[in-house]
Amino acid sequence: MSIERTIQETIAEHTVIVARFEESCSSVIADMARRSIECLEAGGKVCFFGNGGSAADAQHFATEFVVRFTRNRRGLAALAFTTDTSALTAAANDFGYEAVFARQIEALCDERDIVVGISTSGNSGNVVRALEFARDRGVTTFAFTGEGGGRCAELADALLAVPSDVTARVQECHLIGGHLICDLVEAHFADTESAISAN
Repeated sequence: MSIERTIQETIAEHTVIVARFEESCSSVIADMARRSIECLEAGGKVCFFGNGGSAADAQHFATEFVVRFTRNRRGLAALAFTTDTSALTAAANDFGYEAVFARQIEALCDERDIVVGISTSGNSGNVVRALEFARDRGVTTFAFTGEGGGRCAELADALLAVPSDVTARVQECHLIGGHLICDLVEAHFADTESAISAN
């Protein structure tokens, strides 16, 4: 297959999946945004975690909350559990890799918070265990997954399941969904002042 043909077919597939994603997930995105606003207004925080590309998404979304998406406003409380290499490696060494996110939930989260597990398959062992752990402790759980939701589906209070089993298409839609949540949450807080002035 030619390079040009590959590009055309990939973009065409992306376009089809995004259209399905809009139809099936718009209400979930709105619900996640509303719950995130309520969480932040109540003094809670939104915590993101995942593996590989999903770890990168977790860090991306947390940064959009803490710093800004497109508007100036006060910083919003968010964490990515993938950024502290000391905590990750200690938890993996002492308790096993499946505990690396659950341990941070135990230490850092309470009932005011939201945890967001990101897994394209919906079956990542450490994401599943973290969602189970959070649910047992009354912490609100969101999951970003691919089609069907995998094991995460039964553990998520809100499930963003992209209607595809192609990892790249799922990740592309996770980025769209995450950006929409950031935008909607930020719009709510847009008139709040920050102690730090923007350049």
